[in-house]
Amino acid sequence: MNKIYNPKKEDWLEILKRPTQTVADIENTVLSVFNEVEKEGDQAISRYTKKFDQVTLDSILVSKDEILEAKDLVSSELKEAILLAKSNIETFHSAQKTTKISVETTEGVSCWQEKRPIQKVGLYIPGGTAPLFSTILMLAVPANIAGCKEIVLCSPPNKERKIDPAILYTASLCGVTKICKVGGIQAIAGMTFGTETIPQVYKIFGPGNQFVTVAKQLATKFGVAIDMPAGPSELLVVADDTASAAFVASDLLSQAEHGKDSQVILVSTSKELLESVEKEVIEQCKVLPRRAIAEAAIANSKLIFVNNDTQAIELINEYGPEHFIICVSNEDFYVDNIANAGSVFIGNYTPESAGDYASGTNHTLPTNGYAKQYSGVNLDSFMKSMTFQKISKIGIEKIGNAIELMAEAEGLQAHKNAVTLRLDSLE
Repeated sequence: MNKIYNPKKEDWLEILKRPTQTVADIENTVLSVFNEVEKEGDQAISRYTKKFDQVTLDSILVSKDEILEAKDLVSSELKEAILLAKSNIETFHSAQKTTKISVETTEGVSCWQEKRPIQKVGLYIPGGTAPLFSTILMLAVPANIAGCKEIVLCSPPNKERKIDPAILYTASLCGVTKICKVGGIQAIAGMTFGTETIPQVYKIFGPGNQFVTVAKQLATKFGVAIDMPAGPSELLVVADDTASAAFVASDLLSQAEHGKDSQVILVSTSKELLESVEKEVIEQCKVLPRRAIAEAAIANSKLIFVNNDTQAIELINEYGPEHFIICVSNEDFYVDNIANAGSVFIGNYTPESAGDYASGTNHTLPTNGYAKQYSGVNLDSFMKSMTFQKISKIGIEKIGNAIELMAEAEGLQAHKNAVTLRLDSLE
């Protein structure tokens, strides 16, 4: 790992740079796929599935028989684990429900806000080397709590032209209404435009590689909303001498094994801890089945020493990590002062893996520094806030003249007339 000691502030941006391609590097490829899917629908989907996934499909849609078969292939132990996680996620996200907010702003002027579900949502679930069935829990559970009517799931097929059984089981358990064997750019394009098989949706959720991230951003140009620009996974740990080097190393590797373009960073006020963690990373990595992936990610990662907590938190807020683990004696300082992070994990016994699976919080989080302006997925991500108002005769008399004056000052006479007519009718 790259060790850096007391970096100068003017060097932070370069040191904290993500190992990702820019949108410009990828956008032409994404746009080409989008154009073909928009024109040719399922035919283009199948063609790109063959090109990118080396799979020729008989049907894009997952059948009921395939779902039933998948249920039998998932062990009872894993089913119990999924049910436990689902329960905790339901508990946490159900607690996020809010009631109608109603207020009389002026006598006779009633205003209120209510939330309504987004009717059609699309969920992108990565497959490939790591079939993320846990992401279905994080997306479909709050979608159901919100009341979304149509929940479409896209996930890439394997070489046997199937989707991982755990993905199908979890999707069925969580009320997904349609499952499609399609991944990558073509999946996002399919949900953006709609095809003969894939329904068009109003908002797309879910993580993915850099191509999926750019595809989601491009989808917004065609009237489809997205949860956030969620790209390669990342983790920043702040730790001091009170932390367990083995625990810290295990957390770093848990994110590094996501993909070669993942990034993990350790910030510490202890040089001794940095050395110990580096040794632990090397040892623990040796026995990982995804060792090659983890090692590639570790090559892009950093061990950063700073003199004090104040410098550390300033650097961390500049980075804006997707996941932020706090393992220090003065944890309240970091909890109180963190401004930019997707999700925060506090203490030696709170691994990031808990949030990924079963503690109840959501693991679909902003990456690439977007934690500075985006929230992670939550119940409100699947809802829209709508405002209502009702004005009585007394109410229009109270605020009518102010409206007339403001409309006239802006040169919008029809706006003024809409009020004047009503006021005149009351004389």
